Amino acid sequence: MQNLKQNIKNRLINALRQKFENYKPESAYMPFHTRLLGKDRMALYSFIQSLNTNFGTSIFEPVAQELGQNHFDIIKRQVSSGDCITREAQRVIQDIMDSLESGISKPCKSDEIQKILKVSRSGKVNNIKPTKIDLFLQRNDEVYLIDIKTAKPNKGGFKEFKRTLLTWVAAYTYNNPNAKIHTLIAIPYNPYEPKPYERWTMVGMLDLECELKVANEFWDFLGGKGSYEMILKAFEEVGCEMRNEIDEYFKRFNK
Repeated sequence: MQNLKQNIKNRLINALRQKFENYKPESAYMPFHTRLLGKDRMALYSFIQSLNTNFGTSIFEPVAQELGQNHFDIIKRQVSSGDCITREAQRVIQDIMDSLESGISKPCKSDEIQKILKVSRSGKVNNIKPTKIDLFLQRNDEVYLIDIKTAKPNKGGFKEFKRTLLTWVAAYTYNNPNAKIHTLIAIPYNPYEPKPYERWTMVGMLDLECELKVANEFWDFLGGKGSYEMILKAFEEVGCEMRNEIDEYFKRFNK
């Protein structure tokens, strides 16, 4: 576990240094803020905002990839689920969405997958360009297609998240009809801690048992029990070890 934590720290350090190399502060003119807080603090604020926009890609994804190395046979980032889907599969997906949105049915991922599998290779085919999979995992004949989201997704966004997950099933099984497929939304941390995550926002759209992993559920799924706490410790240690380097980097913006 100690070697794994060091590898995660190395990934995190490299990601931050790469961000420093490519980072250019926002050019927005904010004279009152700058005079009140200083150029270095404003640059830090801008950096944090920039980091937040791609934290999943630049930080969470490489850390997740490192964490899952010993638990999955294949781990890939930012890959396509496929570019073909049958018209019958599209019709089934729309029927599922209509039924969920109207409240006629409740989400049940196993039933939804079976409905899609029955038609995933039937009839005419359309070319599509679905959202890329943030994290692709394979262990034996089971595959996990994971969409990593921000900690507080917009409530209305879960309709599109659900459609993406269903589309991944159809596109992937078109070329891999025998795969045991799982599609998930992962939320890396719980912003409401110590209160439970507000899962009610997803009720009626996501199968909470099969399609959602939050905080320790996600990280412990990737690396085993205790992984979430280990990652938090790794982030804390990197913050301490790089504090002087970070301070020196932002001092340059005072010149």
